[in-house]
Amino acid sequence: MRRRWACDLDLHGKLPESKLVKVISVFGSANPQPGSVAYEQARTLGGLLAGAGFAVSTGGYGGLMSAASQGARENGGHVIGVTCDRIEAYRPGLTMNRWVVEEVRFANLRDRVHYLVAECAAAVALPGGIGTLSEIALTWSLIQTSEVLPKPLLLVGELWAAVMRTFLAGADGLITEKDRALMDVVPDVAAVVPRLQAQLAAGPAA
Repeated sequence: MRRRWACDLDLHGKLPESKLVKVISVFGSANPQPGSVAYEQARTLGGLLAGAGFAVSTGGYGGLMSAASQGARENGGHVIGVTCDRIEAYRPGLTMNRWVVEEVRFANLRDRVHYLVAECAAAVALPGGIGTLSEIALTWSLIQTSEVLPKPLLLVGELWAAVMRTFLAGADGLITEKDRALMDVVPDVAAVVPRLQAQLAAGPAA
């Protein structure tokens, strides 16, 4: 792992803001472009998280990662980008988005994703594809097995609501009610911060 700061906010003997505030990891598709509905919703979420005093951590590249980062920076928030040599080899020309303040870099995807899951107070999944689905599953599993500290896991929007309805409806007797309660689906980005604040204040379920 390599860590560096993309600007000079933390180069004067100060702890980075990520050590002083709660970090929220935001997962989501790399495909949406600025101006699209999905992009602007993620940008709104980043702003809401920063406005509530959270730092935002993403995979550091484009799409909804960039959107959440942009929204956070525009509202004075600290932005962490968790980047990866393997992804940049897979997609030549890919670069970290310009909103990142603090870069955390890994050689491989496995360590990058584990960092995003482990080094946060909560995780929020916006609409996405295979990568986002894998991040949801890993977060849920590591919380279940206490591999990481208990934390809120929020899935945003109808895509994940439909996925979870279908999955859980077919998983009768396979997933306990306790494990089902480890993740939560919210309807839109406006619902995220109030739900996070309530769950973080309440602490992990007994």
